[in-house]
Amino acid sequence: MILGKPPFFSESLSELVEKILYEDPLPPIPKDSSCPKASSDFINLLDGLLQKDPQKRLTWAGLLQHSFWKDAFTRQDQDSSTEDSNVSKNMAYSRSQDAKELLQSPQGAQAKGDKSGQRLSHSFRLENPSELQPKSTVGGQLNESMFLLSSRPTPRTSTAVTLSPGEDMTQNSPQKTSPLTKITGAHLSQQDLESRMRDLIYTDSDLVVTPIIDNPKIMKQPPIKFDPKILHLPAHSVEKLVFLKDQDWNDFLQQVCSQIDSTEKSTGASRAKLNLLCYLCVVAGHREVATRLLHSPLFQLLIQNLRTAPNWDIRAKVARVIGLLASHTTGLQENTPVIEAITLLTELIRENFRNSKLKQCLLPTLGELIYLVATQEEKKKNPRECWAVPLAAYTVLMRCLREGEERVVNHMAAKIIENVCTTFSAQAQGFITGEIGPVLWYLFKHSTIDSLRITAISALCRLTRHSPTAFQNVIEKVGLTSVINSLASAICKIQQYLLTLFTAMLSCGIHLQRLIQEKDFVSTIIRLLDSPSTTIRAKAFLVLLYILIHNHEMLLLSCQARLVMYIERDSRKTTPGKEQQSGSAYLSKCLDLLIRHIVQELPRILGDILNALANVSGRKHPSTVQAKQLKMCLPLMPIVLHLVTSQVFRPHVVTEEFLFSYGTILSHIKSVDSGETNIDGAIGLMASEEFIKITLSAFEAVIQYPILLKDYCSTVVDYILPPLVSLVQSQNVEWRLFSLRLLSETTSLLVNQEVDDGKKEANVDSDSSLLGLIRESLLPQYEHILMEPDPVPAYALKLLVAMTEHSPTFTRLVEESKLIPRIFEVILVREEACF
Repeated sequence: MILGKPPFFSESLSELVEKILYEDPLPPIPKDSSCPKASSDFINLLDGLLQKDPQKRLTWAGLLQHSFWKDAFTRQDQDSSTEDSNVSKNMAYSRSQDAKELLQSPQGAQAKGDKSGQRLSHSFRLENPSELQPKSTVGGQLNESMFLLSSRPTPRTSTAVTLSPGEDMTQNSPQKTSPLTKITGAHLSQQDLESRMRDLIYTDSDLVVTPIIDNPKIMKQPPIKFDPKILHLPAHSVEKLVFLKDQDWNDFLQQVCSQIDSTEKSTGASRAKLNLLCYLCVVAGHREVATRLLHSPLFQLLIQNLRTAPNWDIRAKVARVIGLLASHTTGLQENTPVIEAITLLTELIRENFRNSKLKQCLLPTLGELIYLVATQEEKKKNPRECWAVPLAAYTVLMRCLREGEERVVNHMAAKIIENVCTTFSAQAQGFITGEIGPVLWYLFKHSTIDSLRITAISALCRLTRHSPTAFQNVIEKVGLTSVINSLASAICKIQQYLLTLFTAMLSCGIHLQRLIQEKDFVSTIIRLLDSPSTTIRAKAFLVLLYILIHNHEMLLLSCQARLVMYIERDSRKTTPGKEQQSGSAYLSKCLDLLIRHIVQELPRILGDILNALANVSGRKHPSTVQAKQLKMCLPLMPIVLHLVTSQVFRPHVVTEEFLFSYGTILSHIKSVDSGETNIDGAIGLMASEEFIKITLSAFEAVIQYPILLKDYCSTVVDYILPPLVSLVQSQNVEWRLFSLRLLSETTSLLVNQEVDDGKKEANVDSDSSLLGLIRESLLPQYEHILMEPDPVPAYALKLLVAMTEHSPTFTRLVEESKLIPRIFEVILVREEACF
């Protein structure tokens, strides 16, 4: 505050609470008369923030929009960005020094950690309010003005802060970051990750609802026509019915009810009633008209006719009118006798179960009514006793799914389950039985009609949303291999629903251990990444993510199967800034989570490799347990190479921690190469050489992008270059050449980067470390290196050129080492070879 004191203060917690609740703070008047007084905007801001009544207190939006701030939030604060840059550099340097101390003196590191722990063990708590008071200046002289807001530069009093000579200016052109930089920046816990994944299991395209009645994919219906001449009432169009006045509507409705309630004493009367029902079928397709008719006395009369009409043609047409009203209505009143209609339809189907044509007429209406009740109950949130669907209805529908029924009947029953199970309702729960999953799977596998197969697997998918055991029962009955093989279907919708089923099952842990170990399953999922459907590719990424979370060894198999290439391809398609369709947005979310997990997984993989190498360090004969650990961890090193060669992962995995871990691995390789450690007996000579080659190749890939090492020069000099220098002395010609090439290219990169950055002098510590390393470890053997066959001398000369251009001190070292004659000799030999 402007006073340099909190608005309320007391040594006692209870007294402090009393003051906050019942007293007003002191006015913001500075004690020092030379200090500026608080502005009216500032006083108004304080009043708003310190209001006792929460309703009157300033909200976040009000706080940010308050006039006190003026243009503070729109100004480009260059000085703060400079400060952030300096802070980040200091932190990086500090981390580097801490790591160096840790390697050089574990005891010293322990002591430093103890001191840090002592500093941080003291916390500021509300129980000690006196500790929250502003402290006096050094020497005990109270100078409260140093704690005042008025003594600090603000956006309104200082628009620019002059840098001292020792401070660095922020670069004029900041580095462009990858579109995924912001996405993958924050660390996600496994709980948060899996929570987000569960939200992505089902998409809108998985839960699309299409009509049960008059669905051309189930059964094509002839167009409905009526004859206005024998209608015996005005044949109003739908548009006119919508705008009828209440009196006119009542008159129209009374005429309709009168004709529906009449008995068919003659053929003409029956024909007239059928004609009226055809007219009602036409107008029932409009939502507003359907809603008004459903909630009118007409609905009860239709149920009565469905029960008592002697003519089955009239009953079938009545059923169709009821189904169309249920399909198009916008709501349902609790006093509407829908359950009576459902019960009646169930009885009619059960009594005439062998009459397939009748079932085809009645089933769509039964389904639309059950779905209507389910959607309304879902909206109401609480189950309604008046909407309880009789168990007989579920029994009848299950019978309609069984083998031996006509495919149209099978299709209608599956469609009813598909639509109803889209809702979270008691009606959907009624379909959950032990046999429903295998029955739907049988329909899916044995039907020759694609639309029926899609409906059956879709119904199973939506049923699994309520109960994952439905799909579990399928796997246990037909076998996992058969289910996995179904992913090879050429129909995109089937692949989509199957992927959703696997994702739902993995999220619940069902068959988890079996699936995450199944290499054929992983390979099949990765092949689906070639699909033209963005939804299928997104779901494939999601399934892979579930597998990788529980079995990180599968990441190697996935990388070998070109997973990184697929991620790069789809990352380009989902780059922020492009207008994304819903499918692309979904793909982007799934891809983001997968990338985050892989980025977070890499340190653990490197840690496992380091642990395995540390356990056998200095041992000639590793134990059985250590050999097993080496066999499990070292083959994962190609994952590092795959990630550092990817433009998506490279900026996020090459960190100071990564470089430190990599340098430690190189130190272990140096030990292996010198014979101090023996891993050949544990993993085999070929595997050992492959591990070393891939490790060196990974760093070769990193140095192709100098910008990645810009902030970590000291880390590279301290932890990566020393083992590389040691490997230059290797007895293995391939490692000697590889290491020298990396050493020369890395050194050239580091010294040239410092010059390009406009710095007059290199960092003192890294410069001295680099010079000392080359002087003590490399120069004594340089004469021998220069005499080796090509291309070894070329890389040696490249290193000399870079260092002599960079450091006069190094030039003197070369002169003192008496290498000049040998250098000229090599140069002359190479010139003669060129001619």
